[in-house]
Amino acid sequence: MPVLAGGGALDRFGIRDLVAESAHGIGARPGRLVLTIVGTVLGIGSLVVTIGLAQTAAGQIARQFDAVAATQVLVQPTTSRTQGGERAIGRIPWDVEDRMVRLAGIEAVGAVGSVNTNNARITAVPVNDPSAAAAVAPQVLATTPGLLEAVRGTVVTGRYFDAGHDARADRIVVLGARAAQRLGVHRVDRQPSIFIGERSYTVIGVIDGVQRRGDLLDAVILPVGTARADFGMTQLEQAHATIAVGAGSVVGEQTPWALDPSRPETFEVQVPPSGSQVQQNVQADINSIFLALGAVALLVGGLGIANVTLLSVMERVGEIGLRRALGATRTNIGSQFLVESVVIGLLGGLIGAALGVLVVVGVSFGKEWTPILDNAVVAGAALLGGVIGLGAGTYPALKAAAIEPITALRGGT
Repeated sequence: MPVLAGGGALDRFGIRDLVAESAHGIGARPGRLVLTIVGTVLGIGSLVVTIGLAQTAAGQIARQFDAVAATQVLVQPTTSRTQGGERAIGRIPWDVEDRMVRLAGIEAVGAVGSVNTNNARITAVPVNDPSAAAAVAPQVLATTPGLLEAVRGTVVTGRYFDAGHDARADRIVVLGARAAQRLGVHRVDRQPSIFIGERSYTVIGVIDGVQRRGDLLDAVILPVGTARADFGMTQLEQAHATIAVGAGSVVGEQTPWALDPSRPETFEVQVPPSGSQVQQNVQADINSIFLALGAVALLVGGLGIANVTLLSVMERVGEIGLRRALGATRTNIGSQFLVESVVIGLLGGLIGAALGVLVVVGVSFGKEWTPILDNAVVAGAALLGGVIGLGAGTYPALKAAAIEPITALRGGT
């Protein structure tokens, strides 16, 4: 008979016996097994769901950045501090659209500036009623023809003015949706007019849905040429541009030179970050929150396995004592309970990972999103169940292995 180096008999309790005993121990109490697995299933499922939804949500947010923020450029004159406050040291040229539209990656360009009306009344009727309650006049802005497309606005009714209106300084206006409601203008087919002071301006359109410069919705909008002729407008405040995704760095470098080759430093150009950087930042922030929730769920599942395994050790003291008396070693006893815990954890991990994937796909289908879930995360989550079972079962297994045969047979713990 083979002997160990210390002279003892070789342990005949092999892997097959260990698996058979563990399987019998797990299947002996199916009700308790189900309750034990539930904790791990919830923990692993929560982890997969949170990571999956975080990745999916990050993808959707990054797509929104690509659709809006990642395609928007803002140009402003550089300012300097003086005793009287901040003063612009640059000047956006009147032909800013022609200068910027030539740049690679530019899809639409427009500029905007405030108009000083000297507090003139703005009304939809020519008669001044002294008894009427005073109302705050809408803001008056002047824009170039391309601004509406550059800020992704839409025309609700009528049209936006074009380069011809601008060049001729026509007395026409476009109203933001909220300004039109305040002035009582709802349709333009009958060529309604508003009055800025004593001058009459024909309303040719109403706009809404502006994604940048939301103040346009509360404003009366003039062509820049009209504002210069009627109100002495002297400068543009901002230029907005819509660019192709990924063209931000090129546009940011070339725009100042296109606007003023002799003084490019007098312009500030705000370009979007790269799409990959946006996605990584958003995904990192979301993952940190959801991973914390998943960790709590895993902790609860691990404590459940440890509790049930320890309870099983207490209930099977007599069995452990009998096996020890028949020749089972401490290693045999400890290994059996450890394998039981690992198998329970692995079962919970597999079921939880599968349910987590189904939840992510279901939620994405309901929201019409594209589900994003790394295969390595799913496989790792399933294996993590076994790791949790290993950690949770270590103490109960050591406790079971420490039980003396005589103490167990006498009913001690």
